[in-house]
Amino acid sequence: MLPDFRIRQRDYLLEISRAITQELDLDKLLARILHISIEMLAGQVGFIALRDNKGDWSISASIGVASPFLGYLELLLSRVPEQDNPNNFGLSEINQIVKQITRMASFGLLTGVGLPLIVHQRVIGVIIIFRNYSGVFSANDQTLLQSFADQAAIAVYNARLYTQIDKERQKLNSILDSAADGILIIAPDHRIERVNPAFVRMIGIPADALLGRRHEDVIMFSKKNEGMTLEEAESGGWPLVPNALLNVEGDLKCPSCIPLPVEITYAPLMNAEGTLINIIATIRDITRFREADELKTTFISVISHELKTPVALIKGYVSTLRREDADWDPIIIKDSLTVIEEEADHLTELIENLLDASRLQAGALSMNLTDLALAGLIERVAQKFQTQTTQHKIVVDLPPNFPVIMADENRINQLLSNLVSNAIKYSPEGGEIRISGQNRPDQVIVCVSDEGSGIPSEDIPFVFDRFYRANSTKRTTKGAGLGLYLARAIVEAHRGHIWVDPKTEKGTRICFSLPKELKQK
Repeated sequence: MLPDFRIRQRDYLLEISRAITQELDLDKLLARILHISIEMLAGQVGFIALRDNKGDWSISASIGVASPFLGYLELLLSRVPEQDNPNNFGLSEINQIVKQITRMASFGLLTGVGLPLIVHQRVIGVIIIFRNYSGVFSANDQTLLQSFADQAAIAVYNARLYTQIDKERQKLNSILDSAADGILIIAPDHRIERVNPAFVRMIGIPADALLGRRHEDVIMFSKKNEGMTLEEAESGGWPLVPNALLNVEGDLKCPSCIPLPVEITYAPLMNAEGTLINIIATIRDITRFREADELKTTFISVISHELKTPVALIKGYVSTLRREDADWDPIIIKDSLTVIEEEADHLTELIENLLDASRLQAGALSMNLTDLALAGLIERVAQKFQTQTTQHKIVVDLPPNFPVIMADENRINQLLSNLVSNAIKYSPEGGEIRISGQNRPDQVIVCVSDEGSGIPSEDIPFVFDRFYRANSTKRTTKGAGLGLYLARAIVEAHRGHIWVDPKTEKGTRICFSLPKELKQK
């Protein structure tokens, strides 16, 4: 006989009330409600179906229902009208479905009952219980059952709301953790409440050591370039409006690293009453932008100087030769024309290097691979430069049968010319320029050495950078700092490597390796 659930109603309602306050895991809560429902109604089988915001039904918890049958149950529930008004909820359709399921699942031996879950005048689900008992529920019994269902509906609503909030929190955490920029969430009293991994990497302090600290104890500038700090802005009344953004740029102090160039944007988060809840600080590493600005300044400075010198020489010699009041000796004319030609060649070389640097930056450095007799090319480059200088001796030192490789002849010629030209620039009068080579099984190695003052050890990591020139040579030697930059680009385009030999006892020795076999891309 069906237990008198009116006697136990208080216990069940207390149990559901405890579930509302104690259990926010939706799956566990639904299993708990279903278990209580089956026990209260002396049932054997049951399930809970929930309806989402789109009106679609899904079986969210079940006891005693075969898994293949659950999909069919969802199909039957999809016939229930989608009215949000519980007064129009299709209880008749639910009852028909219950009867249909009862007949199909139990061959008429079981009876069932459906209890709608209603919250805020909206049906969010239904509890359906089957039992091996044919008694009829009285009106008072149904009222008690619906009271239980209402309590269960509140518990389900709260759990679904918590689940949704938890998913949004996880999504927000994922966004913060994956952001490339540093992010701080700051309380109105300037205590740091949240910090993302990007900022931890920037400043080199563990997240646990940052939480709870004051903003001004963490964000400290060794040099402030633009804008007001957060403290300065707040002293002037910031934020006056909810969407007021504050920007500051400067070098951020870092305990274990050099000052980091950053741009910080502060955004206020306010409630509907205009009270400040949080301040969101976005910290962006602008090292690359700073380097780009410095590179642009260097480019303008170097190029203006390098263009100005040959143009001034050419103009000076031409103006002198054009004087009508002078009768120049043929030797003077010849020497003057030689200078003009050399400076014109220097201009041409500079322009070609600039064009190649632009092509390289645009990823358009062309390559035309052919069989290249490297020994013959090295000999031709040495002879060409030997005719241009009488103050240096250029020596070629290659092993016999130096191999033929796959390479772009014009680019390798440019590479060797840049290295030999550099060696001549930095070698003293009477110094020797030596081009040597090694034949390895899969590659060849070529080195160009001079007897100059050498490259300071602190400059070696940067000599292949664009526009870089060592401080010790800027005033004494011409150049735009593009020769070695282009040399590295050519070698890497051939899938080789280039380096400065740090073991040289005297002068500078720059080596590069090239593979013997290289397929055209």
